[in-house]
Amino acid sequence: MSLRYLTAGETHGPQLTAIVEGMPSNLKLDFEELNFQLHRRQKGYGRGRRMQIEKDTAKIAGGVRHGYTTGAPIALVVENNDWKHWQNIMNIEPIEGSDEDKRRVHRPRPGHADLNGGMKYNLKDLRNVLERSSARETAIRVACGGLARQLLAEFGIKVAGQVIRIGEIEAPYRDLPIDELIALTEASSVRVTDPETEKKMEAYIDLIKQEGDSVGGVVECIVEGVPIGLGSHVQYDRKLDARIAQGVMSINAFKGVEIGIGFEAGELRGSQVHDEILYDEERGYHRRTNRLGGFEGGMTNGMPVVVRGVMKPIPTLYKPLQSVDIDTKEAFTAQVERSDACAVPAASVVMEHVVAWEIAKALLEKFGGDSIEEIRANIASYEEQLGRY
Repeated sequence: MSLRYLTAGETHGPQLTAIVEGMPSNLKLDFEELNFQLHRRQKGYGRGRRMQIEKDTAKIAGGVRHGYTTGAPIALVVENNDWKHWQNIMNIEPIEGSDEDKRRVHRPRPGHADLNGGMKYNLKDLRNVLERSSARETAIRVACGGLARQLLAEFGIKVAGQVIRIGEIEAPYRDLPIDELIALTEASSVRVTDPETEKKMEAYIDLIKQEGDSVGGVVECIVEGVPIGLGSHVQYDRKLDARIAQGVMSINAFKGVEIGIGFEAGELRGSQVHDEILYDEERGYHRRTNRLGGFEGGMTNGMPVVVRGVMKPIPTLYKPLQSVDIDTKEAFTAQVERSDACAVPAASVVMEHVVAWEIAKALLEKFGGDSIEEIRANIASYEEQLGRY
């Protein structure tokens, strides 16, 4: 069984679309839960006006019948409510009018895909680049990840996320049960577990916004209940931690990823990094610590998967940076399009779903099966094998 998806659509087009292939049959879907995950992506202190316009919901147009997956490809649609203001500008048919009428973009913004995308595809209207490279596309990716999340939940696997840092403000470390972590972060405007840190982060975002600037941060995803042995050591592209890293780096504005203690391992001795192996009758093999974030040799080891990603500040600023007009080659200060001062809490939600997707994909590769029942039987057989080991 191979799980995959493709997305299509533009930020100001009529809709975002995805085709999800490889989802097993007989998975009962919770449609309210799916739309709840889309709603979570839109929340967070520091978001811009677009989040007031869009109230994202996912429509399923194929692959589901009477609440259950059929094994056929699942068609997902997330409509753009702002499309009504862009129907002429984004029309697929040719239109007459000036560059202004067509909202042609010829002034690339630093930090965006505008210039290099235009050069690569030989496009003189950079709107053709920015419309697709926009982070709006993460809405449909969350919808796809929402399906994967429900598949994981069917087998007792839980996914949580939290914000670790926004700019200069870092949240204190708290070792919490995953259900408590989920509850506390969901109640927080910036997805942290500490109320004092939340206040500091809100004040910091307000200051950044007043200065016409933007701010990034660090987010963390934790996945509990992952079976031992997802992924493989035998080839570079079979290593699950590497595949998760690629997925996280594919999120708009993400510039780094680490597993477990990550880059901190470069400062420590081996005795301070590796997780000692223990055994008892009840738990079987397990680790004393989880510094390696649930991975050894590209495979899950039964400990919680812990992934962190760093998001750069959003490059669309109200304190614009210098750029060059592609028509005149003259310098200018980059034009402002509506933007968020901080999208780190939303990025945390996106990363949860990207990580959930990769783990669900690896789960199906390991346990195969075209139906939930077949997968469940395969997992039960594997657990018996582990028990005898």
